[in-house]
Amino acid sequence: MEFIDYYKVLGVAKNADDKEIKKAYRKLARKYHPDVNPNNQDAKQKFQQVNEANEVLSDPEKRKKYDQYGKDWQHADQFEQAKKQQQARGGRQQYSDFGGQSYSEADFSDFFESMFGGGRRSQSAQAKYRGQDFNAELRLELEDVYTSHKRTLTVNGKNIRLTIPAGVENGQTIKIKGHGGPGINGGPNGDLYITFQIENHSIYKRDGKDLHRIIDLPLYTAILGGELTVDTLGGKVKLKVPPETKNNSKVKLKGKGFPIYKKEGQFGDLYLTYQIDIPTNLTSKEKELFEELSKMRK
Repeated sequence: MEFIDYYKVLGVAKNADDKEIKKAYRKLARKYHPDVNPNNQDAKQKFQQVNEANEVLSDPEKRKKYDQYGKDWQHADQFEQAKKQQQARGGRQQYSDFGGQSYSEADFSDFFESMFGGGRRSQSAQAKYRGQDFNAELRLELEDVYTSHKRTLTVNGKNIRLTIPAGVENGQTIKIKGHGGPGINGGPNGDLYITFQIENHSIYKRDGKDLHRIIDLPLYTAILGGELTVDTLGGKVKLKVPPETKNNSKVKLKGKGFPIYKKEGQFGDLYLTYQIDIPTNLTSKEKELFEELSKMRK
């Protein structure tokens, strides 16, 4: 397995903090994103490496293993487990002392090969170990999760086609079984955990299954009443506005909110708040009429 220096991939120092890593990742992800570089295989490969590097270096536990074991970091847990088993059986001193000494990359490779590859120097090579779990982050817009849809996610250089269920929450994590790291000696693959980051640049405010929106209501419609056509995520809706509607009045549209996660056909509600739009740039005649109305009210 060829060693990839994740610090060089992101262009940061080995003592870079989380903020520096995050900044470098975002800059490179934008630069090499497939949407910006269509049909560019070099950019695609670099984009995958940038994602892989960020996945490891942005996770404190993974970064610690990577710094200690290099290219073999994904087998760190299995190695520690095998080392304890070797010690329990009175194994060679070279394994029990491994964690307390400094070895080169070649030394690491020799030890991992002996324990997980060739099986000549350790009985633990025959043991089956579960593969490493992977963690990934997927950023979506609010409208993206209004309906279930399929999307391709690239994790550790592999494209994974998955269905995104409607109604997922910001920060919610789902597990894709068997799509983590490969098992050792025939052991099961690890799992892939995907955390959703739902960004909202829309006119709606989400509150769980419910949505909220402010509607500009013309002054004359607020006073005299009338009809109003409103856009919702599910399509256009016609509303009847009663006469003398006050500013900040609220209307509930049942079932026009956000889909409920894993409950097909069920939706929350949409709450509209009327914000009366005061007309500007009045003509002389309009001002005159408003003055007459003002006198009549007195």
